Amino acid sequence: MEKRATTPVRYVGMDIPKEIVVSCIVDEQGKVVQRQRGKCTRAELERFAQRSLQPSDRVAVEATTNTWEVVGILKPFVAEVVVSNPLKTKAIAEAKIKTDKVDAEVLAQLLRCDFLPRVWEPPAATQSLRRLTTRRAALVMDTTAIKNRVHAVLHQRLIPCPFPDLFSVQGRQWLRTLSVDTEGRASIESDLRLLESVEAEVAQQEHELAKATYTEPQVKLLMTLPGVGVTVAQTLWAVLGEVERFRDADHAASYLGLVPSTQQSGKHCYHGPITKQGHRQARSVLVQAAHHVCTHPGPLGAFFRRVAKRRGYNVAVVATARKLVVIAWHMLKANEPYRYAQPQTVETKLERLRLTATGEKRPRSSTKGIPRPAAYGSGQRVQRVRSLAQVCDRVALPPPLTVDEFPAGEVRMLEQTGTLAFVQTIQHEQVKIRRVKKERTLSESRC
Repeated sequence: MEKRATTPVRYVGMDIPKEIVVSCIVDEQGKVVQRQRGKCTRAELERFAQRSLQPSDRVAVEATTNTWEVVGILKPFVAEVVVSNPLKTKAIAEAKIKTDKVDAEVLAQLLRCDFLPRVWEPPAATQSLRRLTTRRAALVMDTTAIKNRVHAVLHQRLIPCPFPDLFSVQGRQWLRTLSVDTEGRASIESDLRLLESVEAEVAQQEHELAKATYTEPQVKLLMTLPGVGVTVAQTLWAVLGEVERFRDADHAASYLGLVPSTQQSGKHCYHGPITKQGHRQARSVLVQAAHHVCTHPGPLGAFFRRVAKRRGYNVAVVATARKLVVIAWHMLKANEPYRYAQPQTVETKLERLRLTATGEKRPRSSTKGIPRPAAYGSGQRVQRVRSLAQVCDRVALPPPLTVDEFPAGEVRMLEQTGTLAFVQTIQHEQVKIRRVKKERTLSESRC
């Protein structure tokens, strides 16, 4: 039988700055076959792929802003496109001479030797969600910058603010009527117009995010965590993506840079601050969420207070942020809500997500024909708080485990932290009676 001729595999390294693309093609022996340089445009990349690439080629690029767009263009023309982690690539092949030409050849040679550290390629939906969350964060930073400029105008003129929140309704009205020089008035009016415009964009972006994630059960699962609202849940879900790609929860925390740095040599080992590698925005929102955990009555709040007492508040915040990632990984892996969530808080957060996504309010419970409650007119307000299982069932989430289903070690942990009674309470419907303050009559006020 006649043997078919096989096309030799070539390895292509591509360095992708903002405006140009530098490529280097090597053969199976590592010999440079071709070098090219061109503009970083869709038409130029397609022309390069049609003229210079073969179906058996393997291409390597580094992760950067426009990487996934380039990958989408090249994929139909080659056997494989590999995206590498630039931090790990630098650690493997650091050189004193660094140019685009050298970088392209290094990528090709590392791919040929199978030394290239790869990154996970997110699906199109995850990429879109990442772009939306990143844009929302950028708009929020713009609002912060505008507010700081207004504060600076007042501070330069030694004008104190009479309101706790300068940008509340009363604060903005005060700013518009404030007596100030012409330059300061022009700056304040300009910044207030910009602020209203950017805040409208933030609201629109949050509406788009809510519509995109309202049907995602993973986002609703994450929102059962204490301190994790819709923004934190959306950002964390967009960054983590498929949790199966992480070997365990510790690798997920390391991916977000929330683990201590380590320097070890011989018998000496030093653990320093967290690495701060990975997605900065996700790490930031997790730290913000951790601040809200300090008063939580469950085990996570007890952990925060214990670490804060021993190591200080700031260390407790970072440790709790890492703990949130670890718990989130286990929840997504097991498809289970947070077992120690406060039902009323979870219901409020999920209702806010539903309202933002659909704009429809739930009908009020008191309708025509239904008799008034027995406590009506007694000066007492009766409030029924659903159990955690009832809240999860209402929003189509998996039911949480009951205390009877907890492992023995988990029950001992709850007893040691003094949170077992709280966990037992949230698993049953509660009735809260509040005394309503009655307005004093004229005759009562004279007494």
